[in-house]
Amino acid sequence: MFGRPLLRFVRSETHINFMRGRFLGLITSAVLSIASLILFFHPGLTLGLDFKGGIVVEARTAGPADFGKIRSALAAHHIEAAGVQSFGGDNDVLIRLGADENTNTNAVIDQVRQAITEAQPGATVLRADAVGASVSAELLRNGLLALGLSLVMILAYIWFRFEWEFALSAVVTLVLDLTKTIGFLVLTHFEFDLVMVAAILTILGYSTNDKVVVYDRVRENLRRYRTMPLRELIDLSINETLNRTLGTSTTVFLAALPLAIFGGASLSGFAWVMLFGIVVGTSSSIFIAAPLLLLLGEKRLRKDTKPVAG
Repeated sequence: MFGRPLLRFVRSETHINFMRGRFLGLITSAVLSIASLILFFHPGLTLGLDFKGGIVVEARTAGPADFGKIRSALAAHHIEAAGVQSFGGDNDVLIRLGADENTNTNAVIDQVRQAITEAQPGATVLRADAVGASVSAELLRNGLLALGLSLVMILAYIWFRFEWEFALSAVVTLVLDLTKTIGFLVLTHFEFDLVMVAAILTILGYSTNDKVVVYDRVRENLRRYRTMPLRELIDLSINETLNRTLGTSTTVFLAALPLAIFGGASLSGFAWVMLFGIVVGTSSSIFIAAPLLLLLGEKRLRKDTKPVAG
């Protein structure tokens, strides 16, 4: 009674021929990644305060926000707002202002607070953040450096734990996952800031763990079935780990879903990127990392067997 799981996504004896669609999976992934790179250069990411610099003020009005009055009040105080928009509820206002090193941040925030109060009496400023241009450039550089170092460390870890074919397949797949996530950020206009860097690093870590699970089973089966062709062995390994892969992915997905729906402006972007990364990371472990391993390791990992046609 207690020895069997209550929920299984697939039957234990499932034999899905994943490698039959390996070329379709690789081509689709390449096309999506190329499209994401094009989107990265044009129109590009929507940089957040951390990387673009400036001042962000979050306010809450007593009733529904009247953006026309708020813009007029800001203009009357000679404040050039880069953007005035709604976030969260109807009475939540987000104001973005450009700023340089010579800007008196406290004075500008006080003027914004006064303008909002004049436009809509009873309004309160919930949060005000400012980042200078030099600091934002340093944060952007450090964020990109963190992403690059994470890929290098993942390559070193998998290379140390497995053979080079496994490491190269995993890192190439992670780069493809990363580019698709960048494309998703461009299309959704979520702000790319330090929170998004944390989301991407989390996605890379989760996706790496997912691939290591599959690769561990492939390595075990390489020792167990010494004459089985590599294509059949990879299909067998994926089928054997499929329940664990889907179960883990579903658990993380369901944990992040409430944040995406109810997390508000500060957390919803992070959660939606996480949800996207979970789907991409799980599918890439099966349709990208495994086919790449087959292409790179078919001659070396299975020297004594002939590849299966088809």
